[in-house]
Amino acid sequence: FISKHNLKTHTAVTLCTGQMMPMVGLGTWKSAPGQVGLVKQAVLTALNCGYRHIDCAAAYGNEQEVGEALAVWISPGKVRLREEVFVTSKLWNTKHDPEDVEQACRTTLTHLGEEMMPRRADGTICYSDVHYKDTWRAMEALVDQGLVKAIGLSNFNAKQVDDIISVARHKPAVNQVECHPYLSQTDLLQHCRSVVTAYSPLGSRDRPWASPDQPNLLEDPRLEDIAHRYQKTPAQVVLRWHIQRGVVCIPKSVTPSRIQQNLEVLDFCLSPDDMKLMESMNRNERLIKVWRDSNHPYFPFHDPY
Repeated sequence: FISKHNLKTHTAVTLCTGQMMPMVGLGTWKSAPGQVGLVKQAVLTALNCGYRHIDCAAAYGNEQEVGEALAVWISPGKVRLREEVFVTSKLWNTKHDPEDVEQACRTTLTHLGEEMMPRRADGTICYSDVHYKDTWRAMEALVDQGLVKAIGLSNFNAKQVDDIISVARHKPAVNQVECHPYLSQTDLLQHCRSVVTAYSPLGSRDRPWASPDQPNLLEDPRLEDIAHRYQKTPAQVVLRWHIQRGVVCIPKSVTPSRIQQNLEVLDFCLSPDDMKLMESMNRNERLIKVWRDSNHPYFPFHDPY
């Protein structure tokens, strides 16, 4: 996807649907809603810095603020179009029944918000156990109706991706998975026939369940050494690594300076040796583990990739 030459023109990938997807987007997971407009301001800051890709999900509980930011950015009197911005959302696991798919999509589109974690009497979450092939067929109807321009997958392993491709009328445009130098996902990248988006591309050091003994990716001495030689931050080096692998990345931040820095990754190129060094950092270690769901019949992480 990325050539060493003319780097600034390689800022997006073309999906199988023909849409252009910017290689770097703003992630909004863990950006809690209602904190004096932090999410709304972060999205506005990103758009004003030049971001044109915002990644969100109904389960994050902040889509209404994302929508408010978009409304401000394209408000009357400003020569901007909604079509300039690529927005990704996700169908939550409790909404996989085909009859729930369209309403969940419309809820996201209107930013109404809803209870994302309905629970049974014993406290377990009421996830749908419908087969994801049936969910996919219902999602395809969203494309047919013009409600969305592209549909894709998240947290699908290689076998599950193949299952979808075997029945799809509209091919999955993206598979969004955890990916960073400690979990390089090389096998899955080679397997996927669609674009891969990396969530937690910087290792999610602020994940709530992180223990003190777990390594911090951005403090890895090897990464710090590379960053020093390029006069970049460790985060910028990791994002550049993703881009040169052809992986879309959605770093999350609500800090204006970091939002700006995370977009400044198009003016340098990592050498082949440094790319190999970063590949060698792989531990096949998932930092975003949701083992509470491991008994679900379609839990994806029992397979190696």
